[in-house]
Amino acid sequence: MAKKRDYYEILGIGREASAEEIRRAFRNLAKKLHPDVNKEADGEAKFKEINEAYAILSDEDKRAAYDRYGHAGLEGMPLDFDFSFGDVFEGLFGFGMGGRRRRRAPRRGSDLRYDVTLEFKEAIFGIEREIEFSRTDTCNVCDGSGAEPGTSPVRCTTCNGAGEIRQARQTFLGSMVNVTTCPTCAGRGETLATPCHNCNGRGRERIKVERTVSIPAGVDESTQIRLSGEGEPGSFGGPRGDLYIVIQIKKHRYFRRRNNDVILDLAINIAQATLGAEVQVPTVDGEETIRIQPGSQPGKMIRLRGKGAPHLRRNGRGDQLIILSVEIPRQIDATQRELFEKLSETMGTEVHPQELSLIDRLKDLLGGLAA
Repeated sequence: MAKKRDYYEILGIGREASAEEIRRAFRNLAKKLHPDVNKEADGEAKFKEINEAYAILSDEDKRAAYDRYGHAGLEGMPLDFDFSFGDVFEGLFGFGMGGRRRRRAPRRGSDLRYDVTLEFKEAIFGIEREIEFSRTDTCNVCDGSGAEPGTSPVRCTTCNGAGEIRQARQTFLGSMVNVTTCPTCAGRGETLATPCHNCNGRGRERIKVERTVSIPAGVDESTQIRLSGEGEPGSFGGPRGDLYIVIQIKKHRYFRRRNNDVILDLAINIAQATLGAEVQVPTVDGEETIRIQPGSQPGKMIRLRGKGAPHLRRNGRGDQLIILSVEIPRQIDATQRELFEKLSETMGTEVHPQELSLIDRLKDLLGGLAA
């Protein structure tokens, strides 16, 4: 089997060529190698070769795969090089080679977006939410025809139902046909003698739609939920677009999220930090008793496993991370002052500058848990 030539070599361009340079190179070669101009025995094969090169290099995804892996990178990708010469010239230059009528291909409808704002715990445990949104739908009076009930669309007399105007002209490449959308029927091939009074002949109307959306447990800020087929209608029989529910989450009084972990900053007093204590802390599931070890330092983290947000695509939950801080009293009474003074006498007056630990340095580098 013959080795395939490099696509850049075929078009005579460098690998850094822009999209416009690729297009220009193909145009120039197409004019020279078109079978109506080039009568060499291998003319048609050369023309198909430049078509293939252009089809790959003019497509961003296919070009990226080819640049990285060569011809092997295109294996498994949908590649269609079965061009007709008329199609190539019609797409590239705006005119065609013959009188073949183009089909109006189905087009998928546009997607819609709907923002839903949840409370913090609603995002943790999931909820069903009623939503109402607007979209375009088939007119319920004319059933999408655009014509007033009792009347029917008629064939456009300007384009004779083709939906396009074709004008032939002779060039050095042969007979070329300039194709434009019919200005009378806007490409539909039909006109309305009596437009529908409800949709003014458009065949569509804006409606309000109500849906119940099941929001799964564990969604986070900007999570998207797709409702298939709930978007705008397609054209020429194409499918509807989708509706994307985009999640927004209100800030909680105590909790914050880091992926599936729930973080709680907990202030304890100096006695609790020094002597240790059992304290009640809030979790998303309710109150929980935790043990603070004697000598706990500010920044110490206590992990409650399985008390975080559920994972969206697998079983289990994240953790709750409790970050301790030591609260220094701003005001103390006489008895407390006396006790602190006695304590101070036993602890001395020396101070000890602390070097940053490796963990502290990493926290500074990564922004810590607050990031």
